Amino acid sequence: MRTRPGPFQWLAYAVGRPLPASMREWVRNDLIGDHAVARHMIRSQIPFLPLYAAFLLLPGPVWLRLSTMGLGVALALFFSAAYMAQNRRRRLERNGLPGDLENPRRVRERDAEKAAYERLHSTMRADLRTRG
Repeated sequence: MRTRPGPFQWLAYAVGRPLPASMREWVRNDLIGDHAVARHMIRSQIPFLPLYAAFLLLPGPVWLRLSTMGLGVALALFFSAAYMAQNRRRRLERNGLPGDLENPRRVRERDAEKAAYERLHSTMRADLRTRG
């Protein structure tokens, strides 16, 4: 059994198809691991490659065709970033994983930040009581 997708499986995964259950750990790492944002942004451009190629075939000067393609890339990246959380949740669920999974490192960082805030808040509250 493979634990990583082959090129054709990865292309199918990039356009939304689920991978076999034997690759769930790879999917989990791909969607919530370190550098998941960069992987998402790259993966989200795959379905647009034929459109970008079509922009290059338009009539007109090269700078205009490249500008059109650049605008398409910018818009696709913007919408990919805007809907990243929803896309991640959908991909996790389609591959048999819970949709609310998060990067463990980010969870630890958020918990540490929350604890630091609560310590600071309780210290400030105690200072106000002693002054008041």
